[in-house]
Amino acid sequence: MASGNGGQSVLARDLRHRYAWLPDVVADLEREVPYAAALATSSSGVRLALRDGEQSVARRDPSEGIVLTASDGHALEEVATGATDEASVRAAARSLIGSLRDRRVRRPVAGTPLVIDPGTPMHADFETPATIDPASLTLAEKLSRTESYRERARRADPRVVQALARYSDGIETKVFVNRARFVTEVVRRASLIVSVYVSDGPSRRYSWISRGGTGGLEHLDVTDEALAEVTATAAALLEAVPVDPGMYDVVVDQSVAGILAHEAFGHGVETDMFLKERARGAAYLGERVGSDLVTIMDDPTVPGGYGTYFVDDEGHASTPTCIIRDGVLQRGLTDLYSATRLGIDRSANGRRESFERKAYARMSNTFFAPGSHAPDELLGSLEDGLYICQGSNGMEDPKGWGIQVGAHFAREYRHGRPTGRLFSPVSLTGYVPDVLGAVSMVANDLHLHPGGCGKGWKEYITVGDGGPHVRTRLRVS
Repeated sequence: MASGNGGQSVLARDLRHRYAWLPDVVADLEREVPYAAALATSSSGVRLALRDGEQSVARRDPSEGIVLTASDGHALEEVATGATDEASVRAAARSLIGSLRDRRVRRPVAGTPLVIDPGTPMHADFETPATIDPASLTLAEKLSRTESYRERARRADPRVVQALARYSDGIETKVFVNRARFVTEVVRRASLIVSVYVSDGPSRRYSWISRGGTGGLEHLDVTDEALAEVTATAAALLEAVPVDPGMYDVVVDQSVAGILAHEAFGHGVETDMFLKERARGAAYLGERVGSDLVTIMDDPTVPGGYGTYFVDDEGHASTPTCIIRDGVLQRGLTDLYSATRLGIDRSANGRRESFERKAYARMSNTFFAPGSHAPDELLGSLEDGLYICQGSNGMEDPKGWGIQVGAHFAREYRHGRPTGRLFSPVSLTGYVPDVLGAVSMVANDLHLHPGGCGKGWKEYITVGDGGPHVRTRLRVS
C-alpha cells in the first residue's frame, strides 16, 4: 500500500481544489453540535463478460455524492446528497441540523453522552499504485486482453465445451473531512475470473480461476500452466461422486481458509452486532476460542489486497487488527458509533457501500496468519481425510457460532497420498470454537483472494480473504 504524500497527484490536487469549502461546512455544523464530518465519494468502472459468440459490456454508472454526519452528543444523524456543489451541500447541512433539533424536541436527551474523538490531525493524499492503469487502456484493448484469456482456456483441452471470462475494473475517490482531518484517497481495483466447462457427453463439469487486487492489470496475469490446471480439475470432476457425510480430518486450501476466517471471526466480531447483542463473541473477549496455532487478522494495509484502503469511510487511518492471537480472542472490528458507545479503541472498519448507505463495521482483508509448515506437510499428515478445495460461499450465525462453508470439491487422502477419488460439491459445517480448536497445522503459504461481502440491506463491499492451508476437523457433507 502506498500513499501519495511524497508527491501529490493530479487527482489529489483536483479533489482538494474541488472540495476546498468542505472544512467550512463542517465548521458551521460544529457551531451547533459537538462533532461533524463530511465524506465525498465517486466511483466508476467497467464490467465485461465473454463467452462463445457473445460479449457483454456494462459500464458502471458514474456515482458521486456527499454524506454529512453530525452528533449532538447523544446520537449520530446523517444526510446524503447526490448534488456536490457547495450550495446544495450547505442546504443539506441545514437540513441535518434541523433534524437534530427536531429529534431533541421529540426525544429529550438521556443516557451517557456520546463523546467522539476526531482523531489526531491528518492532512494527507493517498493513491494506490498501478503498474498497468486500467484507465490507460481503451475498451477495445480491455476486451482483447480478456478474450485472450478465454481463448487460451478454450483451447486447453478437447473436452472443453465452453469458457467464460469476466473482467471488472473500477476507480473510487474519497475526500474525508472533520475538524482534524482533510484526507483524499484514490483506490483502483481490477479482477478477472476465467471459468472452464468440460463434457464427456452425459456429464458436464466446470472449474475456475480468479485474480484481482487493488492497483492495475498487473494483478490479473494468468499463465498457461494455471489455465491447464483449471481445465484438468474440471475434467477430473467428471468422475466426482457425492461424499459420505461425516466428521473428517481435513486440509483446506487458501480459498476455503479465507471463507472460514471471514465467516467465523469476521462477521462474528463486527461490534455493531455487539451493540445489538447479536454476537456471541462479545462475551469471549480475552478467552480461548481456538488452538494455539490460530491467529486471524483483518488488515486493510495489505499491498494489493482486494479489500485494501488507506482510511475507512469514517476517517480512521488503516492499520492491521489482530482478531485472534494464538487462539485467544483479542478484539472486534469497529465502526465509529459502536466503538464510541462501547468505549473501545477504533479499528479502520467503518465502511459504506456508497454515500447513500450507512456505515457499518465491515471487514477489509481477513485471513489466517501463516504458520511454519509447508503445504505438503499438511497433506502428508492426512491418514484418512480430505483435501477441501475452491471455496465458493459461506454462512455464519454470530449468535450461535454455527458456520457453513461451500466448496467446489474435495480430494480423498489415505496415508498422506491422494487416492484419486474426488467428491463434489461439498459443504463444511461445525461449531466455530470446535473447528478452530481442532486446528493442528498451519502452512506458510499465505494468499489472498478477491471477493465481496453483503450486510444490512444486502449492501455490498469489496473484501479480500484467504490464508495459508490449514488442517482441522469438521463435518463434511
